[in-house]
Amino acid sequence: MQKPLVAGAAAIFLLLGIYFGIVSLVSGWSFAQGQFGQYWYFIVTLAIGFGVQVGLYVYLKGLFHRNDSSRKIVAVTGTTSTAAMISCCAHYLTNILPIVAATGVAAFVGQYQVKFFWVGLAFNFGGIAYIARKVITFRRNIK
Repeated sequence: MQKPLVAGAAAIFLLLGIYFGIVSLVSGWSFAQGQFGQYWYFIVTLAIGFGVQVGLYVYLKGLFHRNDSSRKIVAVTGTTSTAAMISCCAHYLTNILPIVAATGVAAFVGQYQVKFFWVGLAFNFGGIAYIARKVITFRRNIK
């Protein structure tokens, strides 16, 4: 039971590290801290949800050793979570990418950043429900 918990915790810190790394690269450490301070409840919830998915996946994988589509769900929702966290600051990409098209994309992302967080959370919870259902189904069938 320890392996899923360790994997889940590692996934949480990895996702937060990716968030701080990318936002710091784009806009600097102090900006990343400010954005985290403003949106911490979204960012932490997304990271925890991703960690739960990874933990559930590792647990499920321990229950049976064959390939399952749960891996794809974890990858998709993890990507969505990361994208949602980074989207809050993507409009600052115009500081380093002075391309007109990027300005339009960055403005779009900046305008809808909170909505991106909610979409990321929906995907996150959907992924958790999907993998949890797989765990419950498998455990029911082995009894």
